Amino acid sequence: MNAHHVLGGVGTALALLLASVWIPVVGPFLSLLTPLPFLYCSVKLGVSQTVKLSCVSILASSVVAAVTRQPQLIFLCFEFSVLGLILSELLRRELPIGTSILLGTCLMLLMGLLVLAVAGMRRNLGPLEMVHGYLQESLEETARLYTQVGVEPDKAGEFQESLHVLREGLAWVYPSLMVLASSFVVWLNVILSRPLFRKGNLKVPDFGALDRWQSPELMVWGLIAAGFSLFLPFSPLRLVAVNALMIILAIYFFHGLSILLFYLNKYRVPLWMRLGVYGLILVQQVFVIGVTMGGLFDEWLDLRRIHQKNRS
Repeated sequence: MNAHHVLGGVGTALALLLASVWIPVVGPFLSLLTPLPFLYCSVKLGVSQTVKLSCVSILASSVVAAVTRQPQLIFLCFEFSVLGLILSELLRRELPIGTSILLGTCLMLLMGLLVLAVAGMRRNLGPLEMVHGYLQESLEETARLYTQVGVEPDKAGEFQESLHVLREGLAWVYPSLMVLASSFVVWLNVILSRPLFRKGNLKVPDFGALDRWQSPELMVWGLIAAGFSLFLPFSPLRLVAVNALMIILAIYFFHGLSILLFYLNKYRVPLWMRLGVYGLILVQQVFVIGVTMGGLFDEWLDLRRIHQKNRS
């Protein structure tokens, strides 16, 4: 490992981490790409060299965290560097993409819970309580900023009521939000690693045709069970049902995305139109619902005629 690798790997990782602090709106999204430098270096240089690189990055992030007074950078650097190493091992084993994302998500959640447990020792709080407290603090900070702008009293009251409803909703779904956020980070880095490996002349993991991916057929019974459990009077079971329902629907959303990708590839839609389609999905909830429903009903409608070809 030479100085070029140290400066490139550590510099890229720190730049992505600091983006969440210094760049509004887009910055937090860019910070989710922090595992990529470690994933790339692990494949190119080997695990042992990347472990050394990770240690240097954590030390550098400690210095930056002390200067910027952002202690969370240390924990993020540790978590994302280890995630990069884990993903490199999963890709090396050439597992199916669904299995890779599932294992990566489970391991990232385990790491996150351990980090939160260590961070919560000073406050005598558990990992889930730490997450819930952070979400509540973020909402309260948003409310303070909104009231400081000088809005009209009646609008401020409506905003406080909406915030109260949102706070109660988060109390129900924040466990599933943790799972979905972790799975999104893993999925994003796995998908973006493929063009990065091609550019670096590294072996690209073969996941098969991603536009033919589909969720497990038996998962629909989990959806039905979770839906019916919402009407039961037992609150703990309803809590589990709500979070399970969100996770299952998110999987069907990615199933629907694979169907959309299939037809975009089939009709050779140009890149600029694809970006427009993905942008509409990001900003319009009706398209999110449509894509999710497409993934769900594909079990019966066979929108890509995959099962028909398999039977013939």
